[in-house]
Amino acid sequence: MKLKNKNVLFTGAAGDIGRATVKRFLAEGARVMMADWDEKALSEFANTLSGEVGYIQVDVSRMEDNQKMVEATVERFGGIDVFVANAGIEGKVSPIDECSLEEFNRVLSVNVSGVWAGLKAVKAVMKERGGSIVITSSGAGVMGSPNMMPYNSSKHAVIGLMRCAAKEFAPFNIRVNTVNPGPLDSRMMRSIEDGYAPGSSGEFKQALEQMTPMGRYGRADEISGMMLFLASEDASYCTGGVYMVDGGNSC
Repeated sequence: MKLKNKNVLFTGAAGDIGRATVKRFLAEGARVMMADWDEKALSEFANTLSGEVGYIQVDVSRMEDNQKMVEATVERFGGIDVFVANAGIEGKVSPIDECSLEEFNRVLSVNVSGVWAGLKAVKAVMKERGGSIVITSSGAGVMGSPNMMPYNSSKHAVIGLMRCAAKEFAPFNIRVNTVNPGPLDSRMMRSIEDGYAPGSSGEFKQALEQMTPMGRYGRADEISGMMLFLASEDASYCTGGVYMVDGGNSC
């Protein structure tokens, strides 16, 4: 088992990538504290799981909630070996002249400030024993997209956070990397499709699949495989990396 007796704190655990990866981590022997803003979804998901798992409702844009989830994980499991900063929102699809500063800040407060606050909260605990931090970025973190400026900017920004943290945390044997998914069969992607092509989202999806070298959307379980690799000792010399899982979409 690749994560036997490892303690994991996982944000955005109730989403598509979160669910697939939490299941995989538990199957590999991890103990997992799930964090998400949607307490009902967390509770329902937790009831389907076996293994050592807990959950906590948080708003990652709030520093105090990040401290709370770290403290809850330490209290429950005794420490943190792996932190997955996966929480994120897509925001609205709109050109910049129709996007308010409030909307821009709303997306960045979750997707960027939430990651920064998580890194700040978890460092003091993880530096005692080392470990791995995995941040969910996106294919949008290495490419531009029209009408998605808040989201794309946020996913570029977390790569910068990751690279700084990789150097700052390395003396404590903490590795930090991003996983960058391409288009997935997921709730978020359906929202983006509807935003770009109201009433014809199926045609938009088909066009995007045709632009992807592998000719299809990815699956959440395909992202979980990369997250497992980076969380495990298989990636013991990997830090500061941007790991694309996008079917060649960013080529």
